[in-house]
Amino acid sequence: MDIERQKCAPIYTALERFRKQRVVPFDVPGHKRGRGNPELVELLGERCVNIDVNSMKPLDNLCHPVSVIKEAEELAADAFGAAHAFLMVNGTTSSVQAMILSVCKPGDKIIMPRNVHKSAINALILCGAIPVYIDPKVDTHLGIPLGSELSDARAAVEANPDAVAILINNPTYYGICSDLKGLVKLAHEHHMLALVDEAHGTHLYFGPDLPCSAMEAGADMSAVSMHKSGGSLTQSSILLVGPRVNAGYVGQIINLTQTTSASYLLMSSLDISRRNLALRGKESFAKVVNMAQYARHEINDVGGYYAYGTELINGGSIYDFDTTKLAVYTRGIGLTGIEVYDLLRDEYDIQIEFGDLSNMLAYISIGDRIQDIERLVGALADIRRLYSQPKSESFTAEYISPTVAVSPQKAFYAEKESLPIRETAGRICGESVMCYPPGIPMLAPGEVITQEIIDYILFAKEKGCSMQGPESPDISKLNVLKEVT
Repeated sequence: MDIERQKCAPIYTALERFRKQRVVPFDVPGHKRGRGNPELVELLGERCVNIDVNSMKPLDNLCHPVSVIKEAEELAADAFGAAHAFLMVNGTTSSVQAMILSVCKPGDKIIMPRNVHKSAINALILCGAIPVYIDPKVDTHLGIPLGSELSDARAAVEANPDAVAILINNPTYYGICSDLKGLVKLAHEHHMLALVDEAHGTHLYFGPDLPCSAMEAGADMSAVSMHKSGGSLTQSSILLVGPRVNAGYVGQIINLTQTTSASYLLMSSLDISRRNLALRGKESFAKVVNMAQYARHEINDVGGYYAYGTELINGGSIYDFDTTKLAVYTRGIGLTGIEVYDLLRDEYDIQIEFGDLSNMLAYISIGDRIQDIERLVGALADIRRLYSQPKSESFTAEYISPTVAVSPQKAFYAEKESLPIRETAGRICGESVMCYPPGIPMLAPGEVITQEIIDYILFAKEKGCSMQGPESPDISKLNVLKEVT
């Protein structure tokens, strides 16, 4: 990494120069630097609305960058160790989908773990690729899916030598890491591309003694959520590309779906955040690791909870662990993660990232302070004292292995009928059902609905999980494929 060059922030600099020129706007956006919408100025501030501008020659164009955006992307590639980087303003959803759409054509096979984010399955609906799922191992006590085992991936590759790529989640929301170098090597040995959904791994490029990053492992493409742990604005992301991939073609794929009205607020936040991480990331993430380790120790001392970490590493399904992740098993106090999530927000004014049926996740990053950690620990101790219940053993696994009957695209566009969810066992699902976050579908288009999955969905709904996906607003019905008579 060229540290001297990393001190530059070309988009930010160009915006500041433009702001000082006081150019009269006869272009979009229509608020005209906020003059047409004073409430927007009151909400966001004059400085912010003054740089909410349209693409123009002095500021470049994200659809075909030739100046300041091009330079910002080159700096991002240098900072992350990639051959090329794309600034993305449609979220990491668009980065994941661009990876898959760049690699897969209709009918192509792609090997992936079933516990992928919904963006990956939606990409299959768009391009018509056929998923070859690797069912992840599950920690049935913690109720979490684990990483992709090398032996399982090898079996899938040998059974499907015509597959074009392997998609890897790394790290997971819970901090679980796979053998990334081994999986990339396996893909390349069989002339497949290695794609990594690295939404929760921005810090792996900059923090000390953290698990291997995708570009370090030699992956061909990686989707990085800069707004999660990297400090940029929500919805901003970076797509990293390795030397084996045609970056020009990837750019064309991105332009199929990404906006032609890219936000300079988002792009400048990526530019500034990249500079911040390149110059100060190692120091910042060392503090994040220390805070997370301190929180784990304090929470485990409370009793009843289990804040897990590197002790889970087994060299296979948990090849490594991201110590910045503060995932806490809550069933030891008789409460689901979503129940603790709700109590923290409603009773203690603490907003954590998510709660599922067994765990909660507090996202620790560069903006956190030790006093905030102490407040969280104190609240958890209070919840244990006031709200704990006898431990229940129902629903010990957070992942149920599905049976894929038809491709996601075929199922999504097939003729369907809507049935009460309790009457759908044995039918083929025509839509997705998930808790969000984390956004991993319990059901995806083309999968056989079982009674176990129905019970799981209804239990998650009863416990207050935020359910998404189906056409039915209250998740009382599911769209299923019409049966051939």
